[in-house]
Amino acid sequence: MLDLEIVPEISLGCDAWEFVLGMHFSQAIAIIQSQVGIIKGVQVLYSDANPLGVDIIINLPQDGLRLIFDPVNQRLKIIEVCNMKLVKIKYSGVYFNSPEVLPSIEQIEHSFGATHPGVYDAAKQLFALHFRGLSFYFPVDSKLHAGYAHGLGSLVFLSGASPVVSKMSLYAGSNVAENKTPPLPLSCYHRQLYLESATVLRSVLGCTKGLRLKLFTEGSGRSLEPRRQCFTKEIHFGDSCQDVTTQLGAPNRIFFKSEDKMKIHSSSVNRQAQSKRSDIFFNYFTLGIDVLFDARTQTCKKFILHTNYPGHFNFNMYHRCEFQFQLQPERSQLNDNGSHRASYGSGVAADSASSAPVNINAYSKWNEISAAMAPSERPVVLHRASSTNTANPFGSTFCYGYQDIIFEVMSNNHIASVTLYSTAPTKPAEDLWQQHKMQDIRLTVA
Repeated sequence: MLDLEIVPEISLGCDAWEFVLGMHFSQAIAIIQSQVGIIKGVQVLYSDANPLGVDIIINLPQDGLRLIFDPVNQRLKIIEVCNMKLVKIKYSGVYFNSPEVLPSIEQIEHSFGATHPGVYDAAKQLFALHFRGLSFYFPVDSKLHAGYAHGLGSLVFLSGASPVVSKMSLYAGSNVAENKTPPLPLSCYHRQLYLESATVLRSVLGCTKGLRLKLFTEGSGRSLEPRRQCFTKEIHFGDSCQDVTTQLGAPNRIFFKSEDKMKIHSSSVNRQAQSKRSDIFFNYFTLGIDVLFDARTQTCKKFILHTNYPGHFNFNMYHRCEFQFQLQPERSQLNDNGSHRASYGSGVAADSASSAPVNINAYSKWNEISAAMAPSERPVVLHRASSTNTANPFGSTFCYGYQDIIFEVMSNNHIASVTLYSTAPTKPAEDLWQQHKMQDIRLTVA
């Protein structure tokens, strides 16, 4: 049986760990994984058809807990104790729920003090006591409905007939129905870098140049108290590993790309020209971004932006990358031989509606994007699997190409990832080293 302490509007946990309101889904999963053998029977509930409209829930039926996450920002907004008999809970060091202490109305009022009159829901036959950031629900017989006092919804119980709490909700604010997910708490920063938004930098010719990232992390003010520190960084194609780490810090993981499953779709010349050395991925999990470096030139040639939708093979590995960019749609025109060709939206015959730029972000759906553009007609089917387990319960995704972008699309039309790749020739690492050396010399002379 879990032995936990509650802090209204903030957290539920113990000395070793705590579920904190506002923490990211992946951080809650990390806590559960660290308690293998203690927390058991974990269930993750979500909607395939409507992943942005239905809450993501971590259900712990053997421990009587439910963690409810906002489906958009994927942060913890409500903690529910739905079976009080499976857990011991204390407040300010004193138990109000345990095998020895029943959580009756009198016990709750004794532990938490006075509050507004309770509210009776006749349809659900529940009596609710609300404190700021905390609500208790009691099952009540409908026969007590006549016991309303002054129309305030407060029930009068006979001596010895006081019900016991059946459910408890912990949230931020004064009303559970109108609560908003709090921002990521400073206690959950763990000295990591987090992303507020990412803007894809595009040239007037429709080529991707790089990313502008609005970031935040834990800093300290004059009083040395921890606080949120915000700043903006840019990374570009052609940047070296040193350039990227200077801007973003060390990656969460470095991955050597041992195989390229998309290589078969490239020309035979390009396949033969590839070096035996492996390209290198820098994985920034809390940013939702991967940066790929060319093995030969050791410069950045690809960015991958992850949306972290439930139902995808990589769900929970990354935080959602809040990216945004615009694309100029291509108009399909008829060639002399009857085939179609694409042109960019600046011609005199362009329709004003069809030539308007298309706004794309992490919440755009592919059917809406493809209706305004002319992507590759036949997608490449991508079936992800790990090296130890080839099974993928989530099914395949579909990759569509458009200009210098690859959209990975799930079966529900949501975008799983966006890959931005460089079309410009890359400079060898030796040339970049000479370039940096010359810049250092100029700075020294200046």
